[in-house]
Amino acid sequence: MIHPTAIIHPKAQVDSTAVVGPYVVIDEGVTLGAGCRVGPHVHLTGNTVIGAGNQFHAGCVIGDAPQDLKYKGEPTRLRIGENNVFREHATVHRSAKADGETVIGSNNFLMANSHVGHDARLGNHVILANGALLAGHVEVGDRVFISGNCLVHQFVRIGTLALMQGGAGISKDLPPFTIARGDNGICGLNIVGLRRAGFTSEQRLELKRLYHALFRSGKRLNEAVEGVRKDFKSEGARVMLDFIAASKRGVCADVGGRMEEGE
Repeated sequence: MIHPTAIIHPKAQVDSTAVVGPYVVIDEGVTLGAGCRVGPHVHLTGNTVIGAGNQFHAGCVIGDAPQDLKYKGEPTRLRIGENNVFREHATVHRSAKADGETVIGSNNFLMANSHVGHDARLGNHVILANGALLAGHVEVGDRVFISGNCLVHQFVRIGTLALMQGGAGISKDLPPFTIARGDNGICGLNIVGLRRAGFTSEQRLELKRLYHALFRSGKRLNEAVEGVRKDFKSEGARVMLDFIAASKRGVCADVGGRMEEGE
């Protein structure tokens, strides 16, 4: 199950059911879980713990040193869950600090040439399309879809079930359930994603009303948040309101276009 051209450090922990292809390099601190498949020319390095069922396609570099000028070579960590797919030349960097870690959850799909920077944290069922770039310390909630060639600034948070349109760039937090367009803009709700996640028509309608109250009322956002809490009590509304209230970078603003719907 291990190609004879693969180079595996004697102290690396590779499960006996893993498949390791030609010219793979697995360094000392790596733990590779059951049923993983590692394609040609993949490099797994750093203090990297990889769960079961992950797939690494040709040319991935996983667990390399952070691109951070403050990093001085400390042994830092990357933790990866189960059943993720890393397509060609995807890169994921380990933490920049000894007491931190980069975290990739489970069932995520990182397409070709996508990048996850140091100390980032991805939830579950996240999709990064080709060329999507996440800087350091970015936090991505569950079921987020980040389209091709999107840019996410360091320390930005992306809420659950949010979507970024192709080529979008954000340096502010992207609220749950919303769609990012252009630079720091949002243009409505991710209705398709909400449907697929099992949100009922009533729940989607409430979120649409909440979106209008927050982003199209003409009020300052912090005033709007406090003003609507008594009127919106559902779990989805609470998730959005709590996310916005916790923002330190500010929140993407509505671009004034038509709501993305299909109700």
